[in-house]
Amino acid sequence: MPIWDPLVPVERAIQRSLARLPPGISHWLGYRAKPQPTPPTWLVCVWGFIGAFCGLSCILAIFGHTEYFTRRAVPPIIASFGASAILCYNAIDAPLAQPRSLIFGHFFSGLTGVIVATIFQFDLEKNPYPDLQWLAAALATAIALVVMHLTKTTHPPAGATALMPCVDQHIWALRWYFLPVLLLSSAVVLGTALVTMNVQRQYPKFWVAQIPPPPPKETKEPEKVVKDESDVGSPHDTLRDLERGPA
Repeated sequence: MPIWDPLVPVERAIQRSLARLPPGISHWLGYRAKPQPTPPTWLVCVWGFIGAFCGLSCILAIFGHTEYFTRRAVPPIIASFGASAILCYNAIDAPLAQPRSLIFGHFFSGLTGVIVATIFQFDLEKNPYPDLQWLAAALATAIALVVMHLTKTTHPPAGATALMPCVDQHIWALRWYFLPVLLLSSAVVLGTALVTMNVQRQYPKFWVAQIPPPPPKETKEPEKVVKDESDVGSPHDTLRDLERGPA
């Protein structure tokens, strides 16, 4: 059973709100009145391919072909979102692939990476390989791991997000602008997952917290009825019968 999450009441409220919406809306937000059967492998592969292709294409189109972002030298895509695509379009039942982990995992990790790189005062444009780069990159990812665990937002691809400001000069050049880029990229992945994964599958399984299952009902074992010795015969009677032999 998952550890109790203080956001479970919030998740219950979200699910109640989704249940009140028309089915044509709540369906695309991941709400199902009944548990869904496990889809066949071919269905997972088909919709996983479509979801990953559409999601990553949208990110590349936004950052690679929009003047607002190209003027600011924003990379066409943050590489760690390629790994997020595997989770959010394939392993969609995993808690690590749900919206809370996707959005806040990347955000907290990116924030950690920028802070660590700022403390070390790297100038990756002049010196792409500073002496303490190994320390900063490892420290950023290690701290991000702790932050994600404490906030219950663990998202494995975000480990790469944390070290990027320390090792990639294009990411470091964004400075704090790296954070809104992460939020927009996460929103695009989430939006395309809602559209593609809810055609024949279900995403998300939860929005902010996993609701623990109800405790199993206690079943009383039927009491064993023990007959009195007088009804079944005593050991002494059995011994006398053996001594007497067959009639």
